[in-house]
Amino acid sequence: MALTKIEFAVYMTCEKCVDAISKSVADLKGIRNIDISLERGTVIVETDLPYSIIQERIEQTGRQAVLKGYGDGLSAVSMLSGNSGYSVGDLIKGVIRFAQTPKGCIIDGTVDGLTPGEHGIHIHECGDISNGCDSIGEHFNPNNSSHGAPENDLSQRHIGDLGNILADITGRATFRKIDKYLKISDIIGRSLVITNNPDDLGRGDNPESKINGNSGIRLACGIIARSSGLLQNTKKICACDGLTIWDERDRALANNHGIKSYTELNEKICTLI
Repeated sequence: MALTKIEFAVYMTCEKCVDAISKSVADLKGIRNIDISLERGTVIVETDLPYSIIQERIEQTGRQAVLKGYGDGLSAVSMLSGNSGYSVGDLIKGVIRFAQTPKGCIIDGTVDGLTPGEHGIHIHECGDISNGCDSIGEHFNPNNSSHGAPENDLSQRHIGDLGNILADITGRATFRKIDKYLKISDIIGRSLVITNNPDDLGRGDNPESKINGNSGIRLACGIIARSSGLLQNTKKICACDGLTIWDERDRALANNHGIKSYTELNEKICTLI
């Protein structure tokens, strides 16, 4: 699995904060390096773990954390709600990040509100959510190939075929994939989609198998937008309302705003893209 660097803004006041954060992630396998800066108020982790696992560990110390940058190169993000996303009944919330590496494109996400089990995940050709997930077109398929599994070569898969994600009994799917064909420069402005059924990866008997994997209804979608990489996001004031990132986070928590999960909370904070 390819390593990537993830930068969090973390509210720290003293060396005890640094020690607590260091201890909170010490037992996590998959972390190669960690740089905790009290002066900058940042935690930079080099890891092959999903970003949400590390963020939750940091926040278990009682300190607030906001993801500021993901990856050393070109990166992108898709939010499955808010102004750039949609979900049926507004029940599904999620943040999915993309980072380009020499080994391929990392796809790292957490999605809440799913039914337990597998769900298809695809990139569709359009970034038009004016009619929800019905206006985003079909799978991104510039090579005019048949639908297939992510591990297939490009003659037997769409570039947008990302396989499945697995939701646990709480309805949360936490995942990290790497795709050797996906290029962030090709997918910015398109949409990411989660479906209600598993993707059969083109191996089914139904004719739809070679078109969309028999993956069923489009439950949620989000436009893929350019986002900040490592040390690229210096913003401390939220552009939407002039609050600091900590004030914005505290206000969202205090007022609740119908927030049911931490992925939805992340969508409320303006430093994501």
